[in-house]
Amino acid sequence: MLNETDRKDRDVRLEELVRYCMSATAMDLNLYQEYDVKRGLRESNGKGVLTGLTEISDVVATRPVNGKLVPIDGELYFQGYDVKELIKGFQNRRFNFEEATYLLLFGELPNKRQLRAFIDLLAQYRELPSKFVRDVIMKAPSANIMNGLQKSVLTLYSYDDKPDDISIPNVLRQSLTLIGTMPLISVYGYHAYQHYNNGKSLVIRYPSPELSTAENILRMMRDDGQYTELEARVLDICLVLHAEHGGGNNSTFTTHVVSSTGTDTYSAVAASLGSLKGPRHGGANLKVENMFSDIKAHVSNWSDEGAITDYLQKMINREVFDRSGLIYGMGHAVYTMSDPRAVVLKEYARSLSEEKGLQEEFHLYETVEKKASELLTAHKNLSKPICCNVDFYSGFVYSMLGIPTQLFTPIFAISRISGWCAHRIEELVNEGKIIRPAYKYVGHHKEYRRLEERE
Repeated sequence: MLNETDRKDRDVRLEELVRYCMSATAMDLNLYQEYDVKRGLRESNGKGVLTGLTEISDVVATRPVNGKLVPIDGELYFQGYDVKELIKGFQNRRFNFEEATYLLLFGELPNKRQLRAFIDLLAQYRELPSKFVRDVIMKAPSANIMNGLQKSVLTLYSYDDKPDDISIPNVLRQSLTLIGTMPLISVYGYHAYQHYNNGKSLVIRYPSPELSTAENILRMMRDDGQYTELEARVLDICLVLHAEHGGGNNSTFTTHVVSSTGTDTYSAVAASLGSLKGPRHGGANLKVENMFSDIKAHVSNWSDEGAITDYLQKMINREVFDRSGLIYGMGHAVYTMSDPRAVVLKEYARSLSEEKGLQEEFHLYETVEKKASELLTAHKNLSKPICCNVDFYSGFVYSMLGIPTQLFTPIFAISRISGWCAHRIEELVNEGKIIRPAYKYVGHHKEYRRLEERE
């Protein structure tokens, strides 16, 4: 073990290497324009560069009118079905996430017999290997549950008799295993960290086979295992809305990229989890919640629209909060008029706020949504409005459900793994080439010098 002097010496050396690293990797950003590089795989107008084809879902934000693309209220389709229509058709039934998962994986909506059989099958896969909780999840629990998810998913490889078999029957089996166990790994990982690091009571409750994914999450997460019908219904809808969003989002594109190499399912899903963890992707709703905590701390009267507007303007001016100039939860890479997921989730947030007696807080969110759209549209001098995205209300909904912030992004992962698995199977069935985009070298070739000749 290093003594204090050695540690200080190590830190000094590291600081020196950091300076070298920064100077060696910094580039002239004007080169991106010079070589017409689609930075972030996006065109200059913000539209994504076309890199693949999919039948799994469609994200629609415009319609052609007289030869021009005109912005419309956003639409999201799962296997050709409008998600808003799907949710209307659910009619407050249970197992809606399971039905959406069936649709994503198999391309069509199930009939009653098929859905019942699929629900029963998922319940059978909702089981971790013997002693997995003790030997994997309880050992070195992570403060960020997403890292614990990655560790557990990769470790499941060791428990699989055919981990590297990428035939479709085997990949489907692995997919159902991961879809079924992701809620357990997430919730147990949270409880383990809370117990070993924060001294909380350790509660490990097994899932109930007759309950839905949403119901089991609430049952396993809460100390008393109790929840209301509305709470389960709202979480079920959240899982549906987050299950899939086209092949171009970062984590799903990661699924395609990694799957195209021919690697195993566990490695592909672990890579997608690493992508989703990022605050620019799956961690965005936590940013929204932190922002609202800041707004509440500095605006005492939540019904004072003028005070809210003034504070939001200060945020845009980089004067308050994190001084990024951003209002989190506002704007989307594709949607302009509205994000259909946010539209649906807002109404469920309204209903849940009424059950919880949090109507005043819901009104605050509505006010911020309205004023932020007006301010950002004027600030950016846009002719079309800036809409809120699904992250704007999802964190508020999770908070009302009593879901701890550490589980915000894992809940996203529990949902999105259905989409990831559908895209992985699509990539393997269509035997695409390995995804390998090009990078332009803009450095300088140098003449080699022997070690003795270097200063």
